[in-house]
Amino acid sequence: MQIIRGKEFTAEKAWGAKDIANMNGITTRLHWTDKPYKWHINDGEEVFVVLDGEVEMFYKQDGETHSTVLQSGDIFYASIGTEHVAHPVGEARILVIETQGSV
Repeated sequence: MQIIRGKEFTAEKAWGAKDIANMNGITTRLHWTDKPYKWHINDGEEVFVVLDGEVEMFYKQDGETHSTVLQSGDIFYASIGTEHVAHPVGEARILVIETQGSV
């Protein structure tokens, strides 16, 4: 059992993470960042929940790049094969649920 104060979490570097759970190969991790990630496609599905801050999420659909700004409480679901990249607006804390070892 553990209680995590998500809004208080920080890391030493961008996209640093606290491992919360691994349930049959599906991981739940809390990330802190103040820098963009990289364009990627996960090894499966991904649930991306903004807990604190704002994140501009870029994603490709039918060969075109789109973006949306995610506020605290918003959820981005990346289905299999969705190419995407997250750009925080300042600091952000994000809960990510994905297949263990995914990019």
